[in-house]
Amino acid sequence: MKKIILLAIMLCGFAFVQGQTKEELVKQKSEKQAEADAAQAEANAIQAKIDALPGWRVGAFGTIGGSLSNFNNWYAQGTPNNESGNIGFTVNGYANLIQEKFFWRNALTTNLNWVKLDDKDNELDDDSFNPTTDVFNLFSLYGRKLNDKWAVSGLAEYRTTLLDNFNDPGYLDLGVGATWTPLENLIVVIHPANYNFVFADGDTVFDSSFGAKIVADYTRQIGAINFKSNFSTFQSYKSGDLSNWTWTNSFGYTLWKMIGVGFDFGLRSNKQEAANYQEVELEDADNDLQSYWTFGLSYKF
Repeated sequence: MKKIILLAIMLCGFAFVQGQTKEELVKQKSEKQAEADAAQAEANAIQAKIDALPGWRVGAFGTIGGSLSNFNNWYAQGTPNNESGNIGFTVNGYANLIQEKFFWRNALTTNLNWVKLDDKDNELDDDSFNPTTDVFNLFSLYGRKLNDKWAVSGLAEYRTTLLDNFNDPGYLDLGVGATWTPLENLIVVIHPANYNFVFADGDTVFDSSFGAKIVADYTRQIGAINFKSNFSTFQSYKSGDLSNWTWTNSFGYTLWKMIGVGFDFGLRSNKQEAANYQEVELEDADNDLQSYWTFGLSYKF
């Protein structure tokens, strides 16, 4: 009986000691977490001071997606013997020079994708990778600051395709006006004097014109998340059929070291491109909304 009582007392004491140890560990964890939060806040404040210093800000992130497959005698599908693949990547880079009295912002956006479907039973089919998504954009903005929010600016923006029909069409916007910077990572370009040069081979519906250019760009990194959203529109003074707009978005989330997952999507409206593809007069074109998206692994450069 005494042994049983002694054993019960020992078990109760052990449980009490364990309970105290857990409470102490939870308290220690809370104290260390508070210290870590305070240190992170100090680090963020120091980084904000570094970002505010004059000089270059350079960065890039991108998305890589792809798949390869091979089928032999897979009779459940219409093409039982085939090799297929999909490869694509995007790159979003920037190089910004920020000085006390002026700034020079430069950006590059690309989205390229290839698709392959080789029917082994058809010797006449195309067994190569063919381009599908094909986006290339260069952006350069120079501004002389009037104050912390506004600047007199000049813009050059070039858009085309790289893999198929390079510079056919190609768009070059040159204009002047004002740039508004309401937030550190947001710029809004308002250029009422802009000429939209359109390059194309042969006799086509493409036409250059004078108009207004508006661009809004937001690029930011928050912890492991990188994202960029860019809206660019040209409004022609000659005809609404010559106006166009493009909205692109890129998101990257770092999972391990520099590798993560990424998602990109874009929307565009351009009646000249629609008319050229449909081979009709400009006024007869069905200007359907253009879109693309890419999902895959991302790499932060």
